[in-house]
Order: sequence, then C-alpha cells, then structure tokens
Amino acid sequence: MIRRLSLAFFLFFIMGLNPALAKAVLSSAQQVWVSKIEQNLTQIQSFQARFRQTSPKGESSSGTVILVRPGRVRFNYDAPSPLLLVANQGKVVFQDRSIDQITTLPLKRTPLGLLLRPDPHLTGDVTITSFREIKGQIQLRVVRTAAPQEGELTLYFSKTPLALLGWSVLDAQGASTHIQLSDIQTGINVDPQIFTLPKAE
Repeated sequence: MIRRLSLAFFLFFIMGLNPALAKAVLSSAQQVWVSKIEQNLTQIQSFQARFRQTSPKGESSSGTVILVRPGRVRFNYDAPSPLLLVANQGKVVFQDRSIDQITTLPLKRTPLGLLLRPDPHLTGDVTITSFREIKGQIQLRVVRTAAPQEGELTLYFSKTPLALLGWSVLDAQGASTHIQLSDIQTGINVDPQIFTLPKAE
C-alpha cells in the first residue's frame, strides 16, 4: 500500500492541481492580520517540529520536519515508512527507499516554495484567495499570481499567540493533503549536510 500511494502523497502534498479562485477582498482588520503573519514568517528563519500528514484518502503518517529559510526543508518520516522529502538547491526531491524511487521537481513550481522563500510575503506575486477566522485560527489560502494552476496552499495559524500550525494542499478533485505541526522549536542550529539531496542507491 505504501508503495502504491507514496508518489501520489508526494504530488498531492507539494503540488496540488486546483485552478485559480478569485482574489479575496480583505477588510482592514484582515489586512492587519496578513501583515502580522508576514512579519511572523519572516522572523522565523529556522524551525524543527513534529508533523502529522493526512493523505486525501485519510491515511496518516508522521515524522520530524526541519526547515531553514531560504530554500531548505527535510521531512523525516517515522519508521517503518521508507519515505524522505528534501528541498535544497531549488529542487524538491522525494525518495521512496522501499523501491529506490526518486522524484524531483523545481521548488519554485510547488506551493511548498512559498514557505521557503527568503521573504515569505503574501502580496504581489502571491495572491490570497481566501481568508477565514475559525475558532481562534486564521486560514489563508494562497496561489502564485502568475501560475495558480501549480497549486493552492492553505496556511493555518493560531491567533494567540500568532504561530504557524500547519498547511494543506488542495487538488482539482477537492481532495486535500494536510500537514499538522506540533512541538515547534524555532531559531535552531542545523548541520547543512542534512539537506543533502537524496540519490538513487
């Protein structure tokens, strides 16, 4: 089952296929929240957290994510999962070690790239298509302005304190892959070697 679903997990997780939605019309209060979120993301140059990933079909996996801006992230999936995802050097590389399969995509063509950019702003070349406040959370759905067909990314934040809780990617059929973060540690020191891109063995 893992072998059949691993590539699908990867594509849903980092790409998505949903077409563009209309640009959200934000109130003054919502614009203030967007500015605060941009400042919060900019201040966090690195973090480590536990993650739980839920696939479009409801399968769940977990592991540890390490992110260093700009452009680097590593998802270590807990055993017995054979999966590994690393972004570096402008690429996202997904490895399924059970079948020695490597899949590579340009980072800039994935919603994940929006989180890894040096200045994670949410205007200009990024368009907010939805802003929602639900039970003390803010949900922001965004697309690349010039290429919305490359995927939609929804970011989840707590309001008090303001913090990133996770994200999800929506595909064209309305199926969503969700990443939930916990035990977040910011400002960590990381050995750059952990972001070495995996290669076929």
